[in-house]
Amino acid sequence: MHLTFLKEWRDIWVLLRRNPLSLLGLSLILLLVLTAIFAPLLAPFDPIHQELGDRLHPPGGKYLLGTDQLGRDIFSRIIYGSRISLKIAFIVAGVAGSIGLILGAISGYAGGVVDEVLMRITDMFLAFPRLILAMAIAAALGPNLTNTVVAISLVAWPVYARLARGETLAIRENDYIHAVRLLGASRTRILFRHILPLCLNPIIVQMTLDMGGIILIAAGLGFIGFGAQPPTPEWGVMVSDGRNFIVKEWWVSTFPGCAIFLTVLGFNLLGDGIRDILDPRQRH
Repeated sequence: MHLTFLKEWRDIWVLLRRNPLSLLGLSLILLLVLTAIFAPLLAPFDPIHQELGDRLHPPGGKYLLGTDQLGRDIFSRIIYGSRISLKIAFIVAGVAGSIGLILGAISGYAGGVVDEVLMRITDMFLAFPRLILAMAIAAALGPNLTNTVVAISLVAWPVYARLARGETLAIRENDYIHAVRLLGASRTRILFRHILPLCLNPIIVQMTLDMGGIILIAAGLGFIGFGAQPPTPEWGVMVSDGRNFIVKEWWVSTFPGCAIFLTVLGFNLLGDGIRDILDPRQRH
């Protein structure tokens, strides 16, 4: 099973290289990851160091993208902000994906009352827009980066649960699942050894597609004050800092907004490409 899984993802890579838009998305994400890893080497200034004598300095000279209202270098803050955005995206996707995968698989395999209870709870979360619900949870927990991750994770898992449940309902009727059951395998073994691995592909695709949305929600929470707090160089906070100067000092908000745009674009292009490749009808 593991060899089949690795072979399938090797084939995905071969097909991915033939899709220019997916390669563009992958390139943007790799650039973002490398920027986050080598942030101390790439950033020319301390992202929270203030130079009030150089406040609202336009782009150019020693400040490539200008400075904000406190004289902090925007280029350095964007570079360090990539670490925060990637950290939020990967942690939330991992936590929400794992919770949704397990609960969805349990719901689909158990059926009956368990399925009804878990799906009604899922419906309750899906009834609210993600950003609104995340705002309510973040406001209740308190505005900081950790609570932002918790809030987004709590609103993101139902999509994975629905997806995993649908896959489980189809997989549990396969002949080999019946054969494993006749050989005496327990329900827990069947679920975790034979069903969950087969649900991974659609979950991974959904994670890739969701990462852009996760970054948008995190930026939105930071913008309205429920997410990361100043002086943290988070992109949403940076856009919020520049909204009072948008007419004349446009660079304060524009460049962090461009970073958000390119990151979300990269994840969406990559996710669309992987989804098309994993769809047998799209492979040709």
